[in-house]
Amino acid sequence: MAGMQEEEVLGKAYDSRLMKRLLGYLRPYGWQVAVALTAIILKAGCDVLQPYLVKVAIDRYLSPQVNSSSFLARWLKPNAAAGIAQVAAIYISLLVASFLFDFLQTYYMQWTGQKVMFDLRSQIFRHLQRMHLAFFDRNPVGRLVTRVTTDVDALNEMFTAGVVSIFEDVFVLAGIIAIMLVMKWWLALITFSVLPLIFAATMVFRKEVRDSYRRIRVAIARINSFLQEHVTGMVVLQLFNREKRAYQRFKQINAMHMEAFKDAILAYAVYYPVVEVLSSFAIAAIFWFGGNSVLHGQLQRAAGRGVITIGILTAFMQYAQRFFRPIQDLSDKYNILQSAMASSERIFKLIDTPPEITSPAQPKRAEGQGSIEFDHVWFAYRKLPIEDDKAAAANSQPPGPEDWDWVLRDVSLTIAPGESVAVVGHTGAGKTTLISLLLRFYDVQRGAIRIDGVDIRELELNDLRRRFGVVLQDPFLFSGTIEQNIRMGTKSVTRGIVQRAAEDVNIAEFINSLPRAYEEEVRERGSTLSTGQKQLISFARALAHEPRILILDEATSSVDTETEFRVRDALANMVSGRTSVIIAHRLSTIQRADKIVVMHKGRVREIGSHQQLLAERGIYWKLYQLQYKDQELPSSGGPPKALVGADD
Repeated sequence: MAGMQEEEVLGKAYDSRLMKRLLGYLRPYGWQVAVALTAIILKAGCDVLQPYLVKVAIDRYLSPQVNSSSFLARWLKPNAAAGIAQVAAIYISLLVASFLFDFLQTYYMQWTGQKVMFDLRSQIFRHLQRMHLAFFDRNPVGRLVTRVTTDVDALNEMFTAGVVSIFEDVFVLAGIIAIMLVMKWWLALITFSVLPLIFAATMVFRKEVRDSYRRIRVAIARINSFLQEHVTGMVVLQLFNREKRAYQRFKQINAMHMEAFKDAILAYAVYYPVVEVLSSFAIAAIFWFGGNSVLHGQLQRAAGRGVITIGILTAFMQYAQRFFRPIQDLSDKYNILQSAMASSERIFKLIDTPPEITSPAQPKRAEGQGSIEFDHVWFAYRKLPIEDDKAAAANSQPPGPEDWDWVLRDVSLTIAPGESVAVVGHTGAGKTTLISLLLRFYDVQRGAIRIDGVDIRELELNDLRRRFGVVLQDPFLFSGTIEQNIRMGTKSVTRGIVQRAAEDVNIAEFINSLPRAYEEEVRERGSTLSTGQKQLISFARALAHEPRILILDEATSSVDTETEFRVRDALANMVSGRTSVIIAHRLSTIQRADKIVVMHKGRVREIGSHQQLLAERGIYWKLYQLQYKDQELPSSGGPPKALVGADD
C-alpha cells in the first residue's frame, strides 16, 4: 500500500513552475499553437456577436426604435427587407467563420497534443533506458507503465481540452460581460446576481469531484499493478489454483474504481441541474425586470436607467444562456487542470531522477584482448539499519561512516585474456552479483573492476557493454522474428552470421524445421518456444555479436540432459579465443574451465582447476560430492555424508 500513496496526491490545480515547464513542450510547435489561439479568440468573437445581431435586427427593422443605434448602422440599408437580409447574411457568415475557426483550433491543438504526447513518452522511455537496475528494483513496473500511459494522457487532455476550453471560455465570458454592461449595466448586474450561489455550488462540486478523481486514479494505478503482476504470474496462479481468490481481489479493486466513478457521476448529475436552475432564475429576472422596462419605457427613462427595447431584452436573454455555459465548463476544466498538474509532477519527478550510472565526461579506451581484474571489491545492494552497525563492524568489515549489508567482501580476482573461468558457490554467494558489477549495472562501493587495465567507471557505457556477450539464466525473447531476436537490431550481424551462430549452438536444425525458419514469429516472452529453445536462441544471440568477453550465467540450467551435451560441445566453440566467465550449478559443465573460482558468503575462498580443487577437499569438493552423491542415496533416505558441513 505504501507504493500507492504517490498516486493519491492530486496537488494544486495550478502550479506556475510546472505549467511553465509543460508549455516548454509546445515551443517546437509554436506556429500551430499560435494559429489555434488566434482561432480561439476569433471564434469567441463570432459567438459573442451573434445575439447582438438579433438585437440590431429587432430594434432597427422588426420593432423600430427611435433611439436605436449600433456600430453597423452606417452599413445597413434603411429598407427593412434589404436590411434584414444583410443582418441574416452577416449572421450566417459568423456561423461559417465560427465553424472554420473551431475546426482550426481543434485540429491544431489535437495535433499538437499528440506531438507533445509523442515527445513526452519518447523522453520518458529514453530516460528509463538510462536508469540503472537498482531504480527498477525500487519502482514497480505497473507504476512506470502508468507514467507513460495514464499520466501522459492526462496532460494530453489538458492541452487539447483543458487549456483550449479555458481560453475560449474566458474570452467568451469577457466578451459577454463587456457587451451586457455596455448595453444596460443595471440589467447585467441583475444577471450576475446569481453568481454567488453558482460559485458556492461550484466549490462544493469541485471538492466532491476532486475526491472522486483521487479515488479513481488510485484505483486505476492498483488495477494496472494488479493486472501486470497477475498476468505475468499466470502460470503460478493456475498452478496453485488461485484463480478464484485473484478474481475476488480484482473484483474488489475494480469495484473501488466503479464506486469512485459513480460518486463523480452523482456530483455531475447534481451540479449541472443546479446551475441550470440558477441560470433560469437569472433569465426569469431579466425577463421580469427587462419586460417591465419595455412596457414602462418612459418611467425607466425618468428614473435614469435608460429605455429597454425588445431587441435588448432578447439579446440579454441569449447572452444569459451563453453566460452560464462557460462557468459550467470552467468548473469541469478545473478538475482536468488539477489532474494534469498532479500527472506532470509525477512525470517530472521521474524524468528528474538522475541515472546513478552514467558514462564519464571524458571516457578512456581499453585496448586489449579482454583481461578482467577485480581489485578488492566490496559491494552491497543496501545499507544496514543503524542498530546493526555494531554487528556489521564486528564482522571484520572495514570502517566507514555507514555500514552496508555486504554481498561481496574484498573480492580480488584476475582473469587473463582468452582464459575460461568458472564461478561456483552456494545460492547467495555473490556469483551473479559479480556479473552485474562487471557489466556495470551497479557500481561498487569500494575497490575497482578493470577491463584491460582501465577502470570500467572510466569507460563509455556502450563501449563497455559492447565487449560482452551474455547468456542469462532466464532467457528473454522479444516479440518479432527469430532472426530479429538473434540480431537485436545490430546492422553488422548479417543473415549469414545469424545462421552460422545458430549452427554453432546446435539450434539451426530446429529453426529450419519451422514453417518460416528464421522469419518465424516469436510471441511475447517467447511463449511459443520451450525454455530450452529460448536458451539456445540466447546462445546464438551472444555468439552472433562476436564478443571479446563471454558471460554465461547459469546458461545450461534450463536445458535437458541431451541438450546440455550438445550445448557443452557448442561451448567449446563459443569460448575458444575469448575471455569467458561461466557461472554454473551443474559442475559437469565447467570441468574443462581453465580456472574455477569458489565463492562462499561473498568472498573468494578457492581458486584452481577441477582436479586441484578436488584434491584440496574443500568447499568445491563438498559441492561436487553433494551434487553427485545425491544420485546414490540409499532407499532408506537420509542426507549423504557429503552434505554435512557443506556450508561451513
